[in-house]
Amino acid sequence: MRARVRGWRWRHNPLRRRSDVVEAWTVLVVAVLLFVVAPLAGVAAGLHAHERASARATAQRAERRPVRAVVIGETPERLSDVQSDRRHPYRTQVRWTEPGKGVRTAWARVPAGTRAGEPVTVWFDARGRSVAPPPDDLAVRQHAVTVGLSAAGGTAAVVLLAHALERRIALRHRLAEWEREWARMGPRWTQPRT
Repeated sequence: MRARVRGWRWRHNPLRRRSDVVEAWTVLVVAVLLFVVAPLAGVAAGLHAHERASARATAQRAERRPVRAVVIGETPERLSDVQSDRRHPYRTQVRWTEPGKGVRTAWARVPAGTRAGEPVTVWFDARGRSVAPPPDDLAVRQHAVTVGLSAAGGTAAVVLLAHALERRIALRHRLAEWEREWARMGPRWTQPRT
């Protein structure tokens, strides 16, 4: 029959070793780091990432302009499975009318599956180069959440790795303590009694 005594490492008793006290404090520190510090690190990293991504998106919106154009270039005859997905754009020629400058044409990325004659929204930078649209609020939030979760997970992984390393070192010290105790007490137990 086994009786489990809670908190025995914290109580003063003759069986408690120094390594038991160190292990008890380590478990407490690891618990605080996992349940308090890791989430706080994730929140801080997520907020910082959100702030930076929002500023970058605002700057991109200021320097990029959307243009409503019509596809005039040829589209690939046979799109691969990856290209037929609307998320994978390809380059083709588009035409639009710009007030005061007349009709303009340029090469731009359009969603896969777009056919000649279809209207599309394309984005251009100040130099007139076709660029990706600036990220919207959902993309900024997704980026912030991803960074926050990664930071919290990375912090937790470092804490758990350090704890595993500490447990390994503590086990070595505990075994060395037992060896010293056995070297001191063993001869008394193994001597033949007469």
